[in-house]
Parts: sequence; C-alpha cells; structure tokens
Amino acid sequence: MTKFYAATAIALCFGSAVAAEGTLNLYVWSDSIAPELIEKFSNEYDVQVNVDGYSSNEDLLTKLQAGSSGYDIASPSQHFLRIMIDAGLLENFGANTLDAYANIQEKYRNQWWDETQEYSIPIAYGSAGFAVNTDEYTGPTDSLKYFFEPEGELAGRIAMLSYPDEVVGAAQLYLGVPFCSEDPAEMKRVLDLLMAQKESVAVYSSDNIEGRMGSGEVAAHFWWDGEVVRAAASGAPVEYAMTKEGLVGWIDSLVIPKGAQNRENAIRFIEFISTPENATIQMNHYAHSSPMNVIEAEKKYTVENAPGLYPTVPVVMSRTCSPKAQDLVTRVWTQLLQ
Repeated sequence: MTKFYAATAIALCFGSAVAAEGTLNLYVWSDSIAPELIEKFSNEYDVQVNVDGYSSNEDLLTKLQAGSSGYDIASPSQHFLRIMIDAGLLENFGANTLDAYANIQEKYRNQWWDETQEYSIPIAYGSAGFAVNTDEYTGPTDSLKYFFEPEGELAGRIAMLSYPDEVVGAAQLYLGVPFCSEDPAEMKRVLDLLMAQKESVAVYSSDNIEGRMGSGEVAAHFWWDGEVVRAAASGAPVEYAMTKEGLVGWIDSLVIPKGAQNRENAIRFIEFISTPENATIQMNHYAHSSPMNVIEAEKKYTVENAPGLYPTVPVVMSRTCSPKAQDLVTRVWTQLLQ
C-alpha cells in the first residue's frame, strides 16, 4: 500500500479551496493512477490517500463480494462494472450530475454497463492483444494466427496472461465465435485452440511481463496496449500487433463501493481527476487513452509515437456474460490449466 499524506499546514500553503480532511482509500489497477495526482489531491484537500492495487477484475469482484472492503474508490472494467451494479455492490453517487460527467467525451457516456451514468465515471480505455519482441521475432503480426498457432521463432516462446478475461475473447475473435457464447460446441473450439497452443506457451502469468519481454525470455506475450507503449517509450524492443481479426476492448471507470466510509472524498477525487488538466496528466502517466476531454497539445502519446493507442483494426468490447456463458468460459480456462 502506498500512502501520501499532507499535513494541514502544508495544505493551507497550497491555498486549498475546500477543507475536506480525512482519508481516501483507493483499490485500483496496479500503478494505474498518476502518483503526481495522488500527491496533488492529498495536498489540495488535506486528505490522506491510501492506494492498493489489483491485477484482475476477478480480484476486485471477490473483494467487494466479501463485503466491508474498506475502500472508497475502485476501477472495474465495463463488463465487471455491470455485474457489480446488478449485484448491488456499488453506490449510486449521481455521477451524471457531476462536472466530471460533462467532461466525458460524448461517445463514452451512458453506455450499456451504466446506461444512466449514475454509478461511474470512465478513466481509461484500451485494448488487449499480443506484442512481440522485435529483436526475437521478425515475422508478420497482422493476424492472431501467428500467436494462437505459433511457428518458427514463436514456437515455444510465447506467454499468456494468467486470467481468461481478454485471452478467451481474443480466441473467440480469431475463431469467429461470439463473445458470451452459450453454445458448448463453439466453446469446445475455443478450448481446442488454446490446448493446441499450450505446448508453445512458456508461461501463463500477468506479472513481470515487461521484464519477460524486454529480456527476450519470450518472443511474444499477450498484453495491453498501454503497457506496450510504456515499454517501447523506455527503450524496450516491443511492438503491439494490429491483428485483422480485431482486438479485445475495455474501458475502466471509477466507482464507489457500497458502504464506502469516505464517500464525499471519493466524489471530490473523481471530480479532481476528471478535469481536462488532470485527465491529461493521468493519460500521460498511464499511457492508455482517455475517455475524457484532455488538453490535446499536452498529450505525451500521439499516433506518431504510440500507434498502439490508435488502432487501425476493429476493437470489440468485452461483454457481461450470462451465468451459462460464464460457466463455459470458466470450464475452458480450468481445463486449459489442468
């Protein structure tokens, strides 16, 4: 847990407009929130901010389902956000009445995962696909075929995430199987594909991907666009594949878990991070695209230096599946890892 704290005297020096005081506990994607913004908010509002990170939507859902999480803000992806609303795990904080709502780009408002936009404010969006180490692999990358049916330089030298979320979705895109299929025969095709690929998978892991890729331990890894962009910006020889079958899309939003003890500070933080100025800082840190209106001239990642953030192929958003469909996904993943 990372903590930032500003004493009252320091906050007064910054000329805080509102003396909020108190605590704010975040449970968000690991390393997702710009430390600069955490410190700035802490100073400006005289609030102790505690940050915990997670690496999967499943981890977040499990924590909230257990109750009394102690967290005031979380950042689920769209399909899990819908599950959490339906399960009564989130506060209705009137997001559509905030200034933050007014700064959401029109096309990202009132989507199916929160039709009336009462429970969430989006913070980032992107895609998942595969990346290659260009020192280790020089072949084509314009199809998921090269990743799911690896040959040559990729044989035995690819890695997968350790969760089924976007991995199964990508396999479905490749096979033409619809997301959330309830057809056992269609999902058997997904399982067969992943089982055949397994002999070339060096590891199933969602941790230390940059180290694994940068060192050349593997030649390709299933990954997220922003992480590839950040690794490339730091000098790693990595490239994000634009696959003709499409990419698996996601959008993360800030929400307030039911029963949050610091609800007002949570709302203040959501308003704070959603201004054009701070949304730009957040995008420049996270390296994923922002659904908010940002200051274009101050964007660090552009189509020229970060093409992975500006896909030229279809991006298909993950859906919230029925229990029957989700059970089939779970069966596929369980059998794969046995």
